[in-house]
Amino acid sequence: MKPIYHDAGEALRDLLRDGQTLMVGGFGLCGIPEALIDAMVPLGVTGLTCVSNNAGIDGVGLGKLLRTRQIAKMISSYVGENKEFERQYLAGELQVEFCPQGSLAERCRAGGAGIPAFFTRTGVGTVVADGKEVREFGGEHYVLETALVADVSLVKGWKADEAGNLVFRRTARNFNQPMATAGKVCVAEVEEIVPVGTLDPDQIHLPGIYVQRLLLNPRPDKKIEFRTIRQRGDAAPAAATGSER
Repeated sequence: MKPIYHDAGEALRDLLRDGQTLMVGGFGLCGIPEALIDAMVPLGVTGLTCVSNNAGIDGVGLGKLLRTRQIAKMISSYVGENKEFERQYLAGELQVEFCPQGSLAERCRAGGAGIPAFFTRTGVGTVVADGKEVREFGGEHYVLETALVADVSLVKGWKADEAGNLVFRRTARNFNQPMATAGKVCVAEVEEIVPVGTLDPDQIHLPGIYVQRLLLNPRPDKKIEFRTIRQRGDAAPAAATGSER
């Protein structure tokens, strides 16, 4: 059985140290471990390297840790929609390692699989390849990308059993699964925890061997990055179909 926490600060207090490398799951604001991220602010750890597809938005997700200057370096794919990130980067206050999205996912997967590096065509001939080994295979050039491993991985699942087996919900699976495998310690924030044997083994997305701690957060604050609505008068009338839905 895995330790189950109801307080995010308690789940992280003895794990986090200044200067650590963290992997943080999520894609935009979808599937981010929001309670775990929030708990890091009062813990006050600094000098962090955060591996994440993106850096949240201003004041939300990892954007909160940027605002408090707890992140020293980001390894990311997409960093738009965050003015504080932009300001710190352009001012030379934040180190940034940009990585193509597919390469970032594979670097995390490789780290969890014990593969130290791999070659990919993505980024050849661009600044992505600067300073990296490039080799030719079959008449094509490939750039060497190294695997990523974290001191702590923070991921968001939908449901877990008491043994730490996780189920993700739809697109919230995103980076959470490979990042969970690539952390020396993985803390999973979930909305529901059920007894062992409740989950269908064929429906488990991540075996509990990769998870060391569970945080129960039954009422997550699921924010929307952009809310686009249309005035009712602009909507075209629905065509009559002769059937009810």
